Amino acid sequence: MKVINGLNQIKKYRRPVIALGVFDGVHVGHQKILKAAADKARAIKGTSIAITFWPHPQKEESLISLEHRLRLIKELGINVCIVLNFSQKFSAISADDFIKNILAKKLGVNYLYVGRNFRFGRGARGDFRLLQKLSLSYCFRLELFPVVKINRQPVSSTQIRALIKKGKLKAAERLLGRPVGIFGTIIKGAAVARVLGFPTANIDPHHEVIPPSGVYAVKVVFNNKNFSGVCNIGTQPTFMRTGERHIEVHIFNFHRNIYGKNLELQFLRKIRNERKFTSTALLIREIKKDVSLAKAITSRH
Repeated sequence: MKVINGLNQIKKYRRPVIALGVFDGVHVGHQKILKAAADKARAIKGTSIAITFWPHPQKEESLISLEHRLRLIKELGINVCIVLNFSQKFSAISADDFIKNILAKKLGVNYLYVGRNFRFGRGARGDFRLLQKLSLSYCFRLELFPVVKINRQPVSSTQIRALIKKGKLKAAERLLGRPVGIFGTIIKGAAVARVLGFPTANIDPHHEVIPPSGVYAVKVVFNNKNFSGVCNIGTQPTFMRTGERHIEVHIFNFHRNIYGKNLELQFLRKIRNERKFTSTALLIREIKKDVSLAKAITSRH
């Protein structure tokens, strides 16, 4: 997937099918729009284009980082993703001018795929009614997608964000259409786990919503390959007194030096809460139990 940052590099593509939205979290509702755009582009031998915005237009905390979002959009088969910087200057563009000057003139949109509740343009005045009107003026086909509901509740990034923070990962997983995950860079840690016999990779997360502290069975996605592991999120209370939260993962049967590399953790199940142990021996015994249980859980996924 080709990624284009900003308006200057935009050009016209062959029969563009454009999916327009913030796509924060790339949840099940977003996936329907993006997959439909990719399918239509393939069917007409055109180009599927996702247009997304960073930072969040509503100034909300993003559910996942931009890099994570782009990886997920790519996996859905999109050919080109245009990232528009939602600056003060950009936010002043009227809804009419956005459609006329960017979608119609710069990109030559053939099909526009968008959620029915999507708002855009200065003051968020643009809506599906304006899109229906302008689709006739600029000769493009408009496909509107209704809000996806699960258990009669609309799926939204705001709702998913709240569920993750509360530790309701299975509920969040249903709305995401995939396990809750975080994406980040491997950094050097205090090497405490290595001394205990369970070396870990310490994760510096990229602008992601983090689940509550605890020990989790996880799938690890690194370099397009899947591994299994056990992850601890917390303050390491047995050894540390700073109160600073850390994310570390012990990857099973993995012995490579990956400092500075990126990986994704996907949370399969919480094993236990983090707690302070009175001795190193007790902690090691508990870690062995964690590893055994995590292996049993990950083997079923």
